[in-house]
Amino acid sequence: MAHRTQLQLLTSSRFLPFFLTQFLGAFNDNVYKNALIVMIAFRLMESEANALINVAAGLFILPFFLFSSSAGQLADKYDKSRLIRLIKLGEICIGALGVTALYSGSNIFCLAVLFLLGVQSAFFGPVKYAILPQHLKRSELVGGNALVEMGTFVGILTGTIVGGLLAGLTGQGKNGLFYLSLVIMGAATLGYLSSRRIPMAPAPAPNLRINPNPLSQTKSILAKTAKTPSIFYAIIGISWFWLMGAAYLTQIPSFTRNVLGGDESVVTLLLCIFTIGIALGSLLCERLSNGHIELGLVPLGAAGLTITGIALSAAGGNFVELQQASLGAFLNRDDAFAILTCLMLIGICGGLYIVPLYAMMQDRSAPEIRAQIISINNILNALFMVVSALLGLFFLNVLEVTIPQFFLVIALMNAAVAIFVFTRVPEFAMRLLIWMLSHTMYRVKHEGLEQIPAQGPALIACNHVSYVDALLLAGAVRRPIRFIMYKPIYEIPVLHFIFRTGRAIPICSRLQDPQGYEMALNAIEQGLKNGDLLCIFPEGQLTKDGELQPFKAGIEKILERTPVPVIPMALRGLWGSFFSHNGGQAFTTWPQRFWSKVSVVAGCPIEATDAKARTLHEQVLDLRGEQR
Repeated sequence: MAHRTQLQLLTSSRFLPFFLTQFLGAFNDNVYKNALIVMIAFRLMESEANALINVAAGLFILPFFLFSSSAGQLADKYDKSRLIRLIKLGEICIGALGVTALYSGSNIFCLAVLFLLGVQSAFFGPVKYAILPQHLKRSELVGGNALVEMGTFVGILTGTIVGGLLAGLTGQGKNGLFYLSLVIMGAATLGYLSSRRIPMAPAPAPNLRINPNPLSQTKSILAKTAKTPSIFYAIIGISWFWLMGAAYLTQIPSFTRNVLGGDESVVTLLLCIFTIGIALGSLLCERLSNGHIELGLVPLGAAGLTITGIALSAAGGNFVELQQASLGAFLNRDDAFAILTCLMLIGICGGLYIVPLYAMMQDRSAPEIRAQIISINNILNALFMVVSALLGLFFLNVLEVTIPQFFLVIALMNAAVAIFVFTRVPEFAMRLLIWMLSHTMYRVKHEGLEQIPAQGPALIACNHVSYVDALLLAGAVRRPIRFIMYKPIYEIPVLHFIFRTGRAIPICSRLQDPQGYEMALNAIEQGLKNGDLLCIFPEGQLTKDGELQPFKAGIEKILERTPVPVIPMALRGLWGSFFSHNGGQAFTTWPQRFWSKVSVVAGCPIEATDAKARTLHEQVLDLRGEQR
């Protein structure tokens, strides 16, 4: 089903024109950039060429620092589809200047055009990601971002290859410049034509006053972003990914030549494998998340990046340099497979890591400042890529470590950054545990979850079969749920971390702890007044025989204090599992079943005045049916 969703997006008028526009833009930028770098490398002496190549890289990144904040404001103030068309018209003009610069042979002129391409990319970046939530359903965000990431990296790779190949044909008596001009102008024109089919995307903040000062604007939006830690640390995670990606992509040519002993064809193969890995990981992310913005994939991807990065370091360190620098000689080596596998897996893990972060950033950002938040992301991405270059210089040139050793350093740094981010936002680790549970021991199906209000206060009333009921409900329902749960269950090791992270409300009977009981009721009342979605298990305890126990009157007391709609829900198929009390105590025997079929079923909301304990008991019993 998830795979069909992605195919449907690629045939949808809501998405296809935008996808082609952004792909052609990434392709064209890299055609020109790489062609220019190759031509500089072969026109000049090595020392002068190296200096100009570094200047070229800096000139392309500089506009992201200078113009991203203004670009974000424009994207929030004006219709995004119109902005994209104007940006693509600018790309045609810049392409014409680029062709003129290439024919002139002036490096300074060429570098000026490269700077203008950077400006164009800086203005396109915030629009590119901010427009997706306006054209896609929430359940399509992961699939849309997966396709965008795939298209971006494939565009970068193909543009780099095409630019390098055509630059090699620009010598005297060759037609490389002519073909290069055709490609640049053709891609820019096609990009503009496809942009004309992008649907309207009305401005979320038409009255926004533009602040042209990049420093004060960046500071202001950073402060707003920091108020939502999940968005802020998602941006840190995304920027770290670009640092890692830049480190690998920058070092692959030197790694191929100086460690593997291969030639340009081996470089191309390694770049292709890395890019294909990211594309596969991005597409796989949609299938594994099943339409959800599944944050549990982020720590999974982060762990994979560290493990595969260490493996690549080991494989590269043990590789005996080729005697013949050719693609055939490399592929004939048995240990070449380890290098290719590691690069492929790094790419796949990168896709699993990056796509949910982008989707979460878009989903949780307020629409009126979404593009501005994305502009902050672009600024930090550029900053981290600069840091990546500095790390490469420091470790490879100052400390004189080998490239495989540098890959090891990056992998270990990734582990440290991941631990930092996940401790700051424990939701990532919590979602991983939920995802693993629902993809190993259980196959979870959903029925009627559209009955749950998308926003506003509400109370879920559900049967209580096992110790993981809350986890399965949290994994099924797209809104965050705050659980009202029996205090001894709340305090179970490991699960306590998850429940505390999810802001669960522990409760016990008034006889056991009168003060704690009153504090819990106050917390419940405040949560509902704040618009939270709460869940209570009205039986008050786990079932010992699989049957639905009578509902206690506590739910009526909650509704008397704060009348809100109640959604009856039922869990089916959990009785008899490792986490239930079937056959005695839970956790007493090794799990006998994996991939058990479990259903999460929701009924129609009931008004607070009608939501009596007996009525809710009958509703939940009816939803559960005969399947316990």
